[in-house]
Amino acid sequence: MTTHVETEIADQPACWRRAADLASAPLPGLPDHGERVAVVGCGTSFFIAQAYASLRESAGLGETDAFAASEMPAGRRYDRVLALTRSGTTTEVLDLLDHVRGTVATTAITADHATPIMTAADQVVVLDFADERSVVQTRFATTALTLFRAHLGEDLTRAIADAERAVSEPLPEGVVDRTQFTFLGAGWTVGLAAEAALKMREASLSWTESYPAKEYRHGPIAITDERSAVWMFGPAPEGLAGQVADTGGLWVEQGLDPLASLIAAQRLALALATTRGLNPDSPRHLTRSVILRPATV
Repeated sequence: MTTHVETEIADQPACWRRAADLASAPLPGLPDHGERVAVVGCGTSFFIAQAYASLRESAGLGETDAFAASEMPAGRRYDRVLALTRSGTTTEVLDLLDHVRGTVATTAITADHATPIMTAADQVVVLDFADERSVVQTRFATTALTLFRAHLGEDLTRAIADAERAVSEPLPEGVVDRTQFTFLGAGWTVGLAAEAALKMREASLSWTESYPAKEYRHGPIAITDERSAVWMFGPAPEGLAGQVADTGGLWVEQGLDPLASLIAAQRLALALATTRGLNPDSPRHLTRSVILRPATV
């Protein structure tokens, strides 16, 4: 039986094309050049916020910070708060938007137009074509980041082609036989590494960690051995692949667009879940949205 998450992983190239097309027209609410922006979310959305914040600031388009929605500093001044929430019902996001209402422009990116987020933010972009039935979030997150990348002016032709490869080509040889997984990134891909580790924990209950690539040698490499896989998003620091090989760990560096490589990591999580008899659509202790109390907005 095909799971929802399997279908949603495979559908990502099509969703990315739609997001890139959407971004080709003006999208009210997405940050303007020069705005000082805070990007917030919870769980997966927080890691996507981190990736976007790094991309936007490195492109010279304005200071951009990313926060877990519950941890945005009080009193820090921004021109816009950009909130990511697939469900549109996450308590921490709604609380934050209510707290800053009337003091700063707010925009939400969501997948469901029939939720409280529609009135909680000043402007809303709805990616309903990327909504999901699975608890484990895959295509909404990557589609939102694709929208952001396109809005920043990136040509995503190669990324989408790489996504097609990522959904169809075999997983890196030997990776499904490992039992410990470390994901590494640099710059915007640090957020992708954190998201890959989260997917592995959610779907397959795997022992996973994530780090900025150059931090990995400052302690975390100690746990790497012949049971480990170390997966790099984007170009690796010089000499790191060889150091991992010396530990007995399996080095994974695909040469794909980093966001497409995240699709492969999602497929790994699904493969391990299947092998272990787990249901990736309904992970242990998790729900589609964290709602701490009935919404008041």
